[in-house]
Amino acid sequence: MRVFLIAGELSGDKLGAALMKGLVDLHGDVTFEGVGGPQMQALGLSSQFDMSELSVMGLVEILPKYRQLKRRITQTAKAILQSQPDVLITIDSPDFCLRVARKVKQESNIRTVHYVAPSVWAWRPGRAAKMAPYIDQVLALLPFEVPFMETVGMRCDFVGHPVVAEPVVSAAQVARFRAKHIFGDAPVLLVLPGSRRTEVTRLSPVFGDVLGKILTSNPTLKIVVPAAAPVVALVQDLAKNWPGSPLVLDPRDQSASDAEDSKRVAFKAANIALAASGTVSLELAAAATPMVIAYDMNWLSWQIMSRMAKIDTVTLVNLITDSRTIPEFLGPECQPDAIAAALNGLLKNADQRQRQVDAMATTMTALGSGNTAPGHRAAQAVIDGLVNT
Repeated sequence: MRVFLIAGELSGDKLGAALMKGLVDLHGDVTFEGVGGPQMQALGLSSQFDMSELSVMGLVEILPKYRQLKRRITQTAKAILQSQPDVLITIDSPDFCLRVARKVKQESNIRTVHYVAPSVWAWRPGRAAKMAPYIDQVLALLPFEVPFMETVGMRCDFVGHPVVAEPVVSAAQVARFRAKHIFGDAPVLLVLPGSRRTEVTRLSPVFGDVLGKILTSNPTLKIVVPAAAPVVALVQDLAKNWPGSPLVLDPRDQSASDAEDSKRVAFKAANIALAASGTVSLELAAAATPMVIAYDMNWLSWQIMSRMAKIDTVTLVNLITDSRTIPEFLGPECQPDAIAAALNGLLKNADQRQRQVDAMATTMTALGSGNTAPGHRAAQAVIDGLVNT
């Protein structure tokens, strides 16, 4: 079986790697081509170009890179048509991936699978109908997404969220982490400013101000920053200006799997976290680490996206549990005073932390905890779709 995959984010690279492993385990004879990051490349994919070129967030932020992205869309579609794989699997990054899939479908009958259903329940509800003519199958991470896709004629399989398959961190691993960094019994705050240069640059001054305020009332607090590989140098540079002498965890001198293990241990070792909106909130939920979410973007992007939104929260724990347990400070509300107050309250209120932990446990169950690993479920759905086409 010949498979062409496209991933444009670190989270997509992780999904792609688990899917690739599942395909090899279930089918055996599989060759891979496409665009991916270090985890997918470690499993045999030779990337057409650096995946980080696709890591752009925000309507306005995309504009300066529009011509380059358009060239990459054309280049990628051409490579797929020349390769003639058995299946094209596009992973998240819908603004890039779905445009490639459309070009491919216009000129071929190659089966197209999109992994991670677009958030039509959150905004742009018409997108499902628009993608139906050129996407044959959708692999959904959330159980409530299936009807949105099937209603417009696409096959959709709920395969579970990969976060539920993460290894469980032991108390001994947490103890070793604290001992290594001489934290003792001091409380630990994780700071996660994102994995894209634009968001890290925008959030850094706000997060730095937050740290100054929260350290005033919690002087023993230890600050840990698990940096994403594509932006680690930027994070290191910006964190020099933050108070509290933050410990920046650099994944570049580790293998991808070791870096993931180190990050999981840091997540589990923390008492609370301040995080940019995104997949990281589910990783924190899997670790049962109470959190506050904060995010900002270009003013015009925020104005457009906030008017299109169909929901009043972006955190999946809140959505799945139909609660607003996780505090959010988005757009104009992404202000240091309010964020610091929420973190202080979370640090001092055990009942509030427990409410978050309970909601996180409910979320993990809903996302497939205890079932077959999502990567294997996704692989089986792809194979079944090919067999039963």
